[in-house]
Amino acid sequence: MAYQISIWLLPVLIAVTFHEAAHGFVARLLGDDTAWRLGRVSFNPLKHIDPFGTVLLPGMLVLLHSPFLFGYAKPVPVNFRALRHPRSGMILVAAAGPGMNLVLATLSCLAFHFVDAVPAAAAQWLIENLENALLLNVALAMFNLLPLPPLDGGRILVGLLPEPLAIAVSKLEPYGFPILIGLLFVLPMVGAQIGFNLDFIARLLATSTRLIIDGLLRVTGNVQ
Repeated sequence: MAYQISIWLLPVLIAVTFHEAAHGFVARLLGDDTAWRLGRVSFNPLKHIDPFGTVLLPGMLVLLHSPFLFGYAKPVPVNFRALRHPRSGMILVAAAGPGMNLVLATLSCLAFHFVDAVPAAAAQWLIENLENALLLNVALAMFNLLPLPPLDGGRILVGLLPEPLAIAVSKLEPYGFPILIGLLFVLPMVGAQIGFNLDFIARLLATSTRLIIDGLLRVTGNVQ
């Protein structure tokens, strides 16, 4: 158990901390310093960790061998009206989190090339940390890009849609997580009872995560 924690803890903390800090950093660049003033543009994980969403939920999914991984941190406060260009700014601020996770995933792939420089006793531990960092960062990016507010993908969608549709989609934000829980857990359970596979969101996440991982491994020279 202790070994499992040791190969997941750093990847989880880095993934969620950099994800949230990226939102706040880009928001400040584009005109809103709310997160900066509150100390949320920080690489200190204690500023961002949500005990359930950051630690317990991903941990339970790992232990249950779930086909997908997801979690969440304390959301970075952003006043989109304070951005110099609110609609395009919303898109860029929202995209910053998943974008940072994909950068971290790419760095994890590149780091595989330096494992041989590590003492043999630590090499396997490092490899497993890098594998988990790659999986977690890509999975977190794909999950957050689902087009449902308050996920980043939902905010990107709101920024792209014509105003009447954007307003309608944005009204889903208070119900986003209950809808997501229904799609990820309740709907598959109902489908299993009636003999239909309704686990399409989990399959979409698992498939997209695997495709992105395979692509990154090839681009970084880890797979011929």
